[in-house]
Amino acid sequence: MADQIRRVDYFYVEVPDKPGEGVRVLGALKEAGVNLLAFTAFPTGKGKTQIDVVPQDAEALTRAAKNAGLTLSPRKQAFFVQGTDRPGAAAEVLRKLSSAGINARAANGAAGPGGFGMIVWVAQGDFANAAKALGA
Repeated sequence: MADQIRRVDYFYVEVPDKPGEGVRVLGALKEAGVNLLAFTAFPTGKGKTQIDVVPQDAEALTRAAKNAGLTLSPRKQAFFVQGTDRPGAAAEVLRKLSSAGINARAANGAAGPGGFGMIVWVAQGDFANAAKALGA
């Protein structure tokens, strides 16, 4: 099966870098029935953590965040990749961008029985060219 690469919306929320903040954010989204395709969290310094969320339904996420009192970033775009797990799967995706002269600003991936998935972020100004390079 060929890799499936699609454009996705993502948002982030900044929270204090302390225990329980991830549970608070992700728990509120769970309670609202928001399905996430991916998320990642990392410290940004000065006692803050950024939680990036990639929802299956961006409108459901924005409604849930508003109801939970969460301040979301403006909507941005990334690429969501799914395919059959194999050696070098992530490198193949990143090579397409590199060959087009596009820098992947960040990427996260995971593999499980038979499959892999990854999210790839590029500069928003490179998004259209990256979509063309990836066939998304």
